Amino acid sequence: MSKFHLNTQELVQGKFTPKKLNIAFVFQVNCPGCFIYGFPIMNDLYQAFNEKVGFIGVATAFEDFEFNNEANLKLLLHDGTLVGETKKYYASKYGTSQYSEIPNFPVAFDSMTTSEQFIGSNKIELICEAIPNFTNFSEIEKEILITKVKSYYSQIPLLAETFTLNQLQGTPSFIIFDDNHNILAVYFGHQSVDLLKTKLEDILAFFASDNN
Repeated sequence: MSKFHLNTQELVQGKFTPKKLNIAFVFQVNCPGCFIYGFPIMNDLYQAFNEKVGFIGVATAFEDFEFNNEANLKLLLHDGTLVGETKKYYASKYGTSQYSEIPNFPVAFDSMTTSEQFIGSNKIELICEAIPNFTNFSEIEKEILITKVKSYYSQIPLLAETFTLNQLQGTPSFIIFDDNHNILAVYFGHQSVDLLKTKLEDILAFFASDNN
């Protein structure tokens, strides 16, 4: 079972206390879809499950770093200030540059690192270890793969650790994980709130039955 690597710089809002079941919402502030679909879903889930489920939002950045940064995250959480393409969308569709559904759940900014620092740590090995059957590779095969992965990430000047280590497809992403950070489910893109509610309910029911 893959581990969820939650590497953040600091909690910008609230305090995240992991529970037996948790959900992380990974987004970018310059991602209209994260605001159109992601935040409303997370706010609904938070209202329904916050007593039993741990919630954390992770603002990340894999592009448009002039918009996707901690300063703009703080503006969003302070008064709903929007930036970039998100601002353009809400200005054209609703005539506003403020977001009305500011989240109540804890939110952090992803840990940002240079490619040199990333490659020089053990993080490349963490990525490779998540590859199916990696443990069955020969030592030569492992070394070849690690070298290839290092070469790939050496070309990317700035890396967001939570986003990169978990090999997420993009934003918005929803990661459901337990108190040992084992990943139980991952969803990317526009999702049905009912689908996520059902998944959380099913896991909670399983946990409850497992304790009986």
